[in-house]
Amino acid sequence: MDMSSVLAFLSSDYFLASLIPLVIFVFSLQILGSPRGLLDIIFGARSARGPVPGHFSVHRAAASYAQYAQLSRKELATMRRSYGRMTWGHRRLSYELGYTRKLSRLEESIRTNALVADAIARLAERDFPQEVGDEHASLLRPSVSGDLGRVRESMKHFVRDWSDEGRVERERIFGPILEVLKEVEPGAREGMRVLVPGSGLGRLAWEISELGYSTTANELSFFMNLALRFLLSDQDTLRPNQHVLQPYASWFSHQRTADTLFRQVSFPDVVPQLRDTFALAEQDFSSIQSPEGTEGYDFVVSLFFIDTSLNIIETLEHIHALLRPGGRWINLGPLLWTAGGQAAMELSLEEVLRLAEMTGFDITNEGDISRQRRVECEYTADQTAMMRWLYQAEFWVATKRTA
Repeated sequence: MDMSSVLAFLSSDYFLASLIPLVIFVFSLQILGSPRGLLDIIFGARSARGPVPGHFSVHRAAASYAQYAQLSRKELATMRRSYGRMTWGHRRLSYELGYTRKLSRLEESIRTNALVADAIARLAERDFPQEVGDEHASLLRPSVSGDLGRVRESMKHFVRDWSDEGRVERERIFGPILEVLKEVEPGAREGMRVLVPGSGLGRLAWEISELGYSTTANELSFFMNLALRFLLSDQDTLRPNQHVLQPYASWFSHQRTADTLFRQVSFPDVVPQLRDTFALAEQDFSSIQSPEGTEGYDFVVSLFFIDTSLNIIETLEHIHALLRPGGRWINLGPLLWTAGGQAAMELSLEEVLRLAEMTGFDITNEGDISRQRRVECEYTADQTAMMRWLYQAEFWVATKRTA
């Protein structure tokens, strides 16, 4: 290659274009000081404090409660920017409609709900200092991303499980289960053991314990576990209806009036307490073992639970293994399998019932109380909304074969 060819290449657009990435790289090194800084910008900074917390872990749940206010205000700021893009004439009409006041009421509701969320985060710091740390500011660090949706879901569970407003929904889905358990004579319930997997905020398990059964509430998610601990804590919950939430304020859709959107709900309607007949198992259901020194649980009660399984065969086999011979499995719920193809199997009702028989269960189809039947119900529903999500849930009682 002669000198003229070299000069032509160096002055070409191709050569100049090839220099741009190199110039950017060198310039970045001058600013960031190391190639690692540039990689962090491209691929995201890596935490120096160890592995990322599991999604349902106590650390992520505590961080989510601690970040509730800031995440909610960030969302509100987006809403206000969208509002601000309207023309002056449209903003004037919206002002006359009271929309700016509506956004201000949303901001007020965030402050109301944050009182509960912050208290739950502080409880997590007290109860789990090793996992969470004892400085509230550490939970606000961006390296632990808060899940605002899970916090809001837990707030709606306070309504469903522990408020007067949730009573009708509770009676609809708890009723068939409690009726079966009430068939056992009161004197015979003492010493009988009941496991409630996927117990959420624990109201059903607590109700069962009130009947005299030794009941274990099993829940994996610390979004739920911390919320239940908040109710059980004698530092945080001392009397009925002590706390207030505005649980529906974040979703403006399907609302008849602004007042129903921002209505306050008091909780708890009763104050639960841990005792000999009511215990917590804050762990994965698959790790639960039968009570020591027994043949197994007398009842396993699954409410809106089995469809959360990623392997329904494994779940049914474990329910079967936990029960004593002749023990009973009470189930009520839909079949809303985990989305995104994560579940190994997504079965129809017919297939689930067949699998139960193959696993070693006999489904009861006799008597008004224990027979298999459909139960029309809702789940953490807003009772005043224009949209209602109605389940045609299935109820059954299955007995573990003795041979």
